[in-house]
Amino acid sequence: MSLRASEIIRPSDSAELELLIGDALENRHSLEIMGAGSKRALGQIMDVDKIVSLSRLTGITLYEPDELVLSARAGTPLAEIEAALAEHDQQLSFEPPDWGALLGSDIPQSIGGVVGGNLAGPRRIQAGAARDHVLGVSMVTGRGEVVKTGGRVVKNVTGYDLCKLITGSYGTLAVATDIILKVLPAGEKVRTVLVTGLDENAAVTAMTEALSSPYDVSAAAFLPENLTGRSAVSYISDALASITAIRVEGPAPSVEARCSALRALLGTHGDVEELHFHNSRKFWQEIGNVTPFAEDAGAVWRVSVPPAAAAEVIQTIQDSADAEFYVDWGGGLVWIRLLNEGDDGGAAKIRGAIKTFSGHATLMRANADIRSQTAVFQPQATALEALNQRVKQGFDPANILNPGRMVLVDRGALDAD
Repeated sequence: MSLRASEIIRPSDSAELELLIGDALENRHSLEIMGAGSKRALGQIMDVDKIVSLSRLTGITLYEPDELVLSARAGTPLAEIEAALAEHDQQLSFEPPDWGALLGSDIPQSIGGVVGGNLAGPRRIQAGAARDHVLGVSMVTGRGEVVKTGGRVVKNVTGYDLCKLITGSYGTLAVATDIILKVLPAGEKVRTVLVTGLDENAAVTAMTEALSSPYDVSAAAFLPENLTGRSAVSYISDALASITAIRVEGPAPSVEARCSALRALLGTHGDVEELHFHNSRKFWQEIGNVTPFAEDAGAVWRVSVPPAAAAEVIQTIQDSADAEFYVDWGGGLVWIRLLNEGDDGGAAKIRGAIKTFSGHATLMRANADIRSQTAVFQPQATALEALNQRVKQGFDPANILNPGRMVLVDRGALDAD
């Protein structure tokens, strides 16, 4: 059901949200739950009765820099949180990306959306994902029950860690209203070692070597020659060659020493250059935000595979499809844009290529027709799917919260019923 923006319901506090969900449960009204709405184009097409936005549930409710803890309401803009942290030289270490441009949205994303999607950027290989930094969540379940889980310190988490369960559930289990996060100091200096001219095989080898070194690498990515010209960083766009990038962060003397050691280590693979603070930040934002594919049409896939398999998966896909790619997470994450996507958005080709390696592929961007008939998220094994259904039943037995957001629904079967 398509609703006008004026019909979007915006509760002002958790009590109003509780009443809203209770009413939906009683009347069996399905709800689309969103934070600010910046990622509505991600996931399966939903058919709902009402749209609920958390955009009025905003504000940082607690920030103790000395204790490295921050609490905010779910609709709080991420930019507001990052600005408050920057005043104390702190950060969200999982480096949440902004996929607004990729998904065709100019709406600033909220912290609830980041946690709901379990987003993480290039620093994922060092710091972990969003769920590794969520200490506590207050939420309203699909049963209309208010639940508080976790606390302000890690040791408060006992028994079932519901924070990790809710993080990455895309609002299908419960609606988070308040989120407590662990924050960490930001690196004083940031530098990126660049190796030019490698192919994907050699790049994965170089990244693995850097990540296996004692130099505490915080990000490793590979950008092929055909994509470097799309960067706003002149050192990258003017390279006229592929770029393998290795980032280090921390106190200035340490960063300088580790950069020097990495240049020596990686110099055997090709010509080596270096990006300093501002250019490094800009480049890694482009990698995390999928900027190389943001302005071009075509289905975009986010593919997770073992790093050692990345080059083979890329080659298999390119042998059967007209595709562009780049690599993040040291080879563990491959971003792919299909120039000729087909009716299924390239799902058969992408998932066929990763099947041998037990990979996961998520259709990040495609038109509504493709998303209505293609599994956006990786189809699960039967046992895991059954487990997820039992969890969904426990939190949202009437299936009123974001129904079908993460699972392809057979609309024909529903119509028959």
